[in-house]
Amino acid sequence: MSISAKHLLSLEKMDPEALRHILAATTELKRDRGRVCARPLAGQTWALIFSKSSTRTRVSFEVGIRELGGQALFLSANEIQIGRGESIKDTARVLGRMIQGAVIRTYAQQDVEEFALYSGIPTINALTDAEHPCQILADVFTFEEKRGPIAGRVVAFLGDGACNVASSWIWAAARLGFELRIAAPRPYQPPADLLRRADAQVRCTDDPVAAVAGADLLYTDVWVSMGKEAEASDRLSLLKDFQLNARLVKEAKPDALVMHCLPAYRGKEIDAATFEANAATIFDEAENRLHTQKAVLSWVVSPD
Repeated sequence: MSISAKHLLSLEKMDPEALRHILAATTELKRDRGRVCARPLAGQTWALIFSKSSTRTRVSFEVGIRELGGQALFLSANEIQIGRGESIKDTARVLGRMIQGAVIRTYAQQDVEEFALYSGIPTINALTDAEHPCQILADVFTFEEKRGPIAGRVVAFLGDGACNVASSWIWAAARLGFELRIAAPRPYQPPADLLRRADAQVRCTDDPVAAVAGADLLYTDVWVSMGKEAEASDRLSLLKDFQLNARLVKEAKPDALVMHCLPAYRGKEIDAATFEANAATIFDEAENRLHTQKAVLSWVVSPD
């Protein structure tokens, strides 16, 4: 595979046309699953290199790779030499000679980018501390599947507005033309330099009611992400007033969707009644990870 391989490393690096291509392909792949089976990964072996635990990401990528004709090889970082101090670039140069693509779920965004540079094979960011691009593609697809184009709509994100999911929502707003409102305590609002770079229609507030007023989509994520466990007490204290609940849902549009990327901690970022009232949407969103992942895989191996 040449050094010019295509990657999906972040939404920041994606142009609107590529995002639209992936979303359109997701529609076709979901519609045709079990009836029509394109196999763009036939004869290929893809590695899933995970430093962070996972349910939806791992299963959706493993199943997706197999349904597209490839073989999935799961590599926990603790089971390969990265876990014992081998450099990312050396691991990348070895694997680049043996496999045809990599899906990486880890902490540092730089690790994914360095792997892509030195491996020369298609590389997909399955989550870093900086971004979670595949999740947000699935989220946008879910919204459009149920409500039509997201352009011109209002998305309200409640909770930790400085997390990787919120960052990817910011870049999606910049690329796809919708308004994003982020309701978070000031210490958990997005960095100013990120907002300047994105130059998107993003409004940050510490008033959750103002954020959700008239919104088309209400969205939340866990308050204590992997690697942030030591901050749990402070986070739960500061974020408790930003719970997604029935009171806030009433302030949004009557047909507003409620979404959560899972896992959900009922009673914290979302109350149990609101979660269950919107479970159909939330689990459609989870299923759509598979279809979107297949579209991403197909895109990175397609010719320009």
